Amino acid sequence: MASPDFHPMSAVPFTRVVINDQFWLPRQETNRKITIPYVQSMSEKTGRFDSFKLTHANPEGGWVFGMPNPPIYWDSDVAKWIEAASYSLATHFDADLAGKVEEIVELIAASQQDDSYLNVHFTTVDPDGRWTNLRDLHELYCAGHLIEAAVAHFEATGNRTLLDPMISYIDYIASTFGPEPGKRRGYPGHEEIELALVRIWKTTGERRFLDLASYFIDERGKLPHYFDIESDERNEDDKNVEEWPHTIGLRHDVKQAHLPVREQTTAEGHSVRAMYLYDGMAGVAAGTGDEGLMAACRTLWDNVTNRRMYITGGVGSTSEGERFTVDHDLPSDTAYAETCASIGLVNWATRMLQAEGDSHYADVAERVLYNGFLSGVSLAGDTFFYANLLEVDPQAPYFRRRERIKPFRQGWFDTACCPPNVIRTLAALGRYFYSENSTGVAVHLYVSGEVTAHVGDKVVTLKQETRYPWDGDVAITMELDQPTEFDLRLRIPGWCNDAKLEINDSPVEHQTDKGYVLLHRVWKSGDMVVLRLAMPVERIYSDRRVSSSTGKVALQRGPIVYCLEEVDNSTGLNALVLPRDAELHSNFEESQLGGVATISVSAQKIGRDTGEPLYSTNPGKPTTTTIKAVPYAVWGNREQGEMLVWINEA
Repeated sequence: MASPDFHPMSAVPFTRVVINDQFWLPRQETNRKITIPYVQSMSEKTGRFDSFKLTHANPEGGWVFGMPNPPIYWDSDVAKWIEAASYSLATHFDADLAGKVEEIVELIAASQQDDSYLNVHFTTVDPDGRWTNLRDLHELYCAGHLIEAAVAHFEATGNRTLLDPMISYIDYIASTFGPEPGKRRGYPGHEEIELALVRIWKTTGERRFLDLASYFIDERGKLPHYFDIESDERNEDDKNVEEWPHTIGLRHDVKQAHLPVREQTTAEGHSVRAMYLYDGMAGVAAGTGDEGLMAACRTLWDNVTNRRMYITGGVGSTSEGERFTVDHDLPSDTAYAETCASIGLVNWATRMLQAEGDSHYADVAERVLYNGFLSGVSLAGDTFFYANLLEVDPQAPYFRRRERIKPFRQGWFDTACCPPNVIRTLAALGRYFYSENSTGVAVHLYVSGEVTAHVGDKVVTLKQETRYPWDGDVAITMELDQPTEFDLRLRIPGWCNDAKLEINDSPVEHQTDKGYVLLHRVWKSGDMVVLRLAMPVERIYSDRRVSSSTGKVALQRGPIVYCLEEVDNSTGLNALVLPRDAELHSNFEESQLGGVATISVSAQKIGRDTGEPLYSTNPGKPTTTTIKAVPYAVWGNREQGEMLVWINEA
């Protein structure tokens, strides 16, 4: 629960945040110059943009991933590209990109039906199937992403070309679903519209959008199950769906509909859907002051982050249903940890952080951003991971099971939700760094650049200078028109055990509240706060109930989780044993992987003669070797080969 003196905050818009560092700025530049254009080209090549012309229906052929073209999710892919492009235009105007955005936005608006319905699949492929299968199909999910795109486009351009059609569509949806007589008591099988409705409420101030989000959240999981009702209407024989192992995707828990959300205590089902639901729940709870709903969010947060999250911040333990399994089941070599789920977790964490002011939320957001999210896109910006494994043997047969579980990044996917999700996240990255309210400014993540915050009616500019995450020293300088009294909250990361603070070159004793140092004073232009965060290499151990990492150790320095790659250490990474007393060395390598800090350490490699039987009494012969670890976020950018996060320790 938030501290009694904490007032909920709002994220400082990314348009008031300037990033100018050696870590994130190159990734944002690559995103703007390479990745956004790449996603645009693939959207053109695959027909995603043209599908809004409503002339591409082909139920007899042109199938995509088992679905007639256009499939049920294409609207969302296009929407995320519009969102990313709008963010990019808001900070770096480009006439050609602006023209393309307006072209696609007008195309989408023109595809809206007379009754305000807007979905390319159900308009062209299955016009009689509208709203008949919310469980499996993606109408409300697509609507949510289109709403987010409309808000982003409006905020970037001031143009209502997409916003007004989406408001009309929302009103149509509200006339169809709800608790009132004559309406269907449905809710989405794939959540997204809930958080989108919160977002458009914040933009427009129209309370009816928040009310609709609240309805979708509170209706979920009530008896009788709506998904059963609509299944009966389709005359489907799926009464035993909860027991059929081959229909895991149809189970209520996969859609987080097994219980009303206020009664859910463990993260269940499809991990992306869960993250989007929890984000929406937190947004509604904060917007309505619903303490019961916020308490449910806290319970689920604890379960996700303390029992069901990988060290990289990835969530979702299995490809079967792309879902959570049970507490402490976090296999490394078959992890799913979908990139979209990581993005969903960052957004949920940020929503909780604004409402509660607890640094634990920022700790998790940082863990994800610097590790399990960033691994999802290559340094070159044109290949992607769908699943983010923590252990890779390219020869392992499980890699042949699913297209999306691969030991190397791919250029595109039939279901291409991750690439456009990556580009919208990177394009608006600054929104995760700072918060503001009437009393002050909070700094959540440390990155060189500056922020212009609004503290009541005062404008406050803070300039950060740091080499974070490679160095823990952070200098923050005030630029003020006049002396101004306000709170400055500085997060002390959960990974840091030794933090020192100076104001204008004088050491300052400090205490933390919810993980933040609170500095309240009348600040003058030129005042400087220096935060020194000790950043040694740390050995990280998992809970012993995580069987896949028992007896193993991971390496972390600051927010960065490390891994071993075959290209640096030869084959047989699982034969390596790291002595518990071995000294760990960190070295910044400007020429490696865009400039990263690596870790080197002396280890033992256990080998056996090739003629040995599969099982024998011979423990193997150890040889001394030096191993090198690189940040997990940048693995897979050189030669393909083995990769390992958790290392044997003895």
